[in-house]
Amino acid sequence: MLTYPSIDPVAVSLGPFQVHWYGLMYVIGFIAAWWLGRQRAERIGLTRDDVGDLLFYGALGVVLGGRLGYALFYGMEQWLADPLWIFRIWDGGMSFHGGLLGVLLASWIFARRKGLAFFTLTDFVAPLVPIGLGAGRIGNFINHELPGRLTDLPWGMPFPGMGPEPRHPSSLYEALLEGLVLFVVMWWVSAQPRRRGFVSGLFLVLYGAFRFAVEFVRRPDPQLGFIAFDWLTMGMLLSLPMILAGLLLMGWSRRQPTP
Repeated sequence: MLTYPSIDPVAVSLGPFQVHWYGLMYVIGFIAAWWLGRQRAERIGLTRDDVGDLLFYGALGVVLGGRLGYALFYGMEQWLADPLWIFRIWDGGMSFHGGLLGVLLASWIFARRKGLAFFTLTDFVAPLVPIGLGAGRIGNFINHELPGRLTDLPWGMPFPGMGPEPRHPSSLYEALLEGLVLFVVMWWVSAQPRRRGFVSGLFLVLYGAFRFAVEFVRRPDPQLGFIAFDWLTMGMLLSLPMILAGLLLMGWSRRQPTP
């Protein structure tokens, strides 16, 4: 088995001022989305400056939606016991599904402001997201979050604070699938004009499928355990509507124009 790397969650410390790796991963994701978006902005009638405005809306959606979603889906008891906990984002605890809802709301507001069709904008945004997702999962790994289930595979590793037994590095699996693989597929598919809504639907299907699969080797959240059947987790439950919505959106897109 492998040894879990010892990485200080604090990247830079200057007196009371600390910069955490987890926060830096979000910065990496936002910078990547900004740079990639500027390469394709003109395709939907946006200027490069518009991408910066869109990123601001998206960042608010990710942070507010992701944190609130985590509190509602996974950490309600902790939030009630410590109301200020919700503001300590650097300690980890962000929900992708909550962040997705936040980004969709931000995109709807931005699309109305710019006179764009909603799904034209989400098709533009979807390929920009995976790098941030992958970076965020690496941040989870550094923060000793998202432990995997026990395994005898050669790349299993003991999880800090959970005994000597080797576990799946599930956060790295997600970094690979939700980050690298999803980015390559989405960027390649969106390189050519597609019918409105197709790219957005594909994103929902692929992310939902990847997340659902990794949940089988990821330890269920201890405060929730299995939701049903001794195998269904909250992550699976939240991913199923994504997959269904993505399939419906891809079917709907067949009757839509190509921008």
